[in-house]
Amino acid sequence: MAGKGRNEGLSVGYRIAYGVKYVGWHLFGPAQLTEAADPHMRLKRARAAKVEAARAARRDA
Repeated sequence: MAGKGRNEGLSVGYRIAYGVKYVGWHLFGPAQLTEAADPHMRLKRARAAKVEAARAARRDA
């Protein structure tokens, strides 16, 4: 269960869509941006927030 922490609370559909978006931004996105404006970092921050919300919901339940 080494990868459970990264995917905790995320549906298979969300993980597939995340992968498609990530690869899309990698191939067709801008060349260089600051970390605040980088689409890869935005996706990673949104995913981390979603995982943390799922953990908090499970803790509170």
